[in-house]
Amino acid sequence: QVELVESGGGLVQAGGSLRLSCAASGNIFTIDAMGWYRQAPGMQRELVASVTRVGITTYADSVKNRFTISRDNANRTLYLQMNSLKPEDTAVYYCGSRRKGRAGMDYWGKGTLVTVSS
Repeated sequence: QVELVESGGGLVQAGGSLRLSCAASGNIFTIDAMGWYRQAPGMQRELVASVTRVGITTYADSVKNRFTISRDNANRTLYLQMNSLKPEDTAVYYCGSRRKGRAGMDYWGKGTLVTVSS
């Protein structure tokens, strides 16, 4: 079992920045990759960024050069630095983790809301 708790969401003006955090606990030694996903109203959940155990990162085209995913292994925390935010970035942001041998993320946090005003 892996527990994930997101924090750092809020209201920000377009062009501003936020940093999201995801604290992981439980059987974290089973984690092979972690990532940030988002879901806007009426839309499907989509990948924002992910990082594997060995540090390989993936970003959605819409956030490249604006968002940065990072991790602090000592503190068991995943981060998402979001710069140059746009109104279309407004969504609930979820932290997910994938265990070794699994095809996709199989543990999720409850999400944190990011609202970007124009």
